[in-house]
Amino acid sequence: MTAPMGGSPVAGSPVPRVSSLSCASCGAGIELHAQGWAVTVVCAACGAQLDATDENLRVLQYGERVQLTPRIPLGTRGTWKGAPWEVIGCQVVTITVDEVDYSWTEYVCFNPYRGFLYLSEYQGHWNVIEKLRRRPERQTEGARPTVELEGRTFKHFQTAVARTTAALGEFPWELRVGDSVLSRDFVSPPYILSAESSDNEETWSLGTYTPPDVIRKMFGLDKGLIAPVGVFANQPNPHEHTAGRVFKRMGLAVLALMMMFLLNVALAGNRTVFTQGYSYHRSMGDSVAAFVTPAFELDGRPSSVAIDIDVPFQNDWIFFTFSLINEATGETREVTRQVSYYTGTDSDGRWTEGSTSETVRIAGVPAGRWFLRVQPEGGEPANPVASYTLRVRRDAPHYALYGLALVALLLPATFALLPSASFESRRWAESDHAPVSSSSSDDEED
Repeated sequence: MTAPMGGSPVAGSPVPRVSSLSCASCGAGIELHAQGWAVTVVCAACGAQLDATDENLRVLQYGERVQLTPRIPLGTRGTWKGAPWEVIGCQVVTITVDEVDYSWTEYVCFNPYRGFLYLSEYQGHWNVIEKLRRRPERQTEGARPTVELEGRTFKHFQTAVARTTAALGEFPWELRVGDSVLSRDFVSPPYILSAESSDNEETWSLGTYTPPDVIRKMFGLDKGLIAPVGVFANQPNPHEHTAGRVFKRMGLAVLALMMMFLLNVALAGNRTVFTQGYSYHRSMGDSVAAFVTPAFELDGRPSSVAIDIDVPFQNDWIFFTFSLINEATGETREVTRQVSYYTGTDSDGRWTEGSTSETVRIAGVPAGRWFLRVQPEGGEPANPVASYTLRVRRDAPHYALYGLALVALLLPATFALLPSASFESRRWAESDHAPVSSSSSDDEED
């Protein structure tokens, strides 16, 4: 809350005291809504900055006709947190960054029993600001300074010289157009903590990001305020909790997947029903090399059959055609697989490609007596003989499917992070700590 500027709160709606005076510069009529509170008043007719504490409105600085049209007209009354406020002053503040001017508008709101409340607006982004009597509890310096206030950490956003470039109405400090202060902003959305320093004096204020529709309703404005443009320093991230919700659901799905995996491992028989070693003589020709294995028994419910191929060779390859044939019915399931393994050395060192072991799977094979017809072919002519071992397993679990399922679950969670990360990137791109791209670094080096 804004600290009262004098006196004690009084029950009931306050009635501001309005005094009619004349501008000491041009003679135009001036109404003081915060007499006894205001320190400076800016004449709307000639732009002169006048001493509001002087009964003759002594001229502090002559000016030019004010070319300022506030989005909230002076004299507008509204309610904030149950208390009535009247807009009595408006100023434009400008900073220059990389030779580019950026300006925002600040409003002074007055309540004779509560003091002053401030609003700021930049490209449709609004903040309700309260001056603080206390300083942050702790400040840390470094590449990214931080401050702490009431247990909340604020990160440094920007430091710049802010100057008043236009003003209108009443202000509770001695204002002159052209005056400047060193402004430091720290953010912890939806809050912004600002320090203004001048003449060895430092004041702190706390701003709360407020949607324009709330400001419009606060003052009962007929026309809607402009929609926010871009991302503001302390604008809440609308995607902040999206990733959390997605990761929570993903966690439940991963837990279910793990339970299915463990259940599959526990129930899978993974029984070896046949194993035998063979030699492939390439000089025999492909038609002669084909053979059939002894029959083996596949029992139980219909389940998968895995054929493991182990060929302990090097710099060679073999292509296999397997036909799993039911001894009684002649039902045939055919699969193929190539096994290859190459190794060598080059300028980068030793390298390998392929593997000496492969597994091929056939799903949903019913019980019965089955045998394999094996057709090996191909390979390096320099290697006339290749020895290999075949092993047939019944009810073999396929762990790779669970890996693919896990990846499928991780993808939406990963994509859920992108909108939030993009929003934060746009926020900090406007700060003193904007990420530097590699291309920018290269340009600076050149």
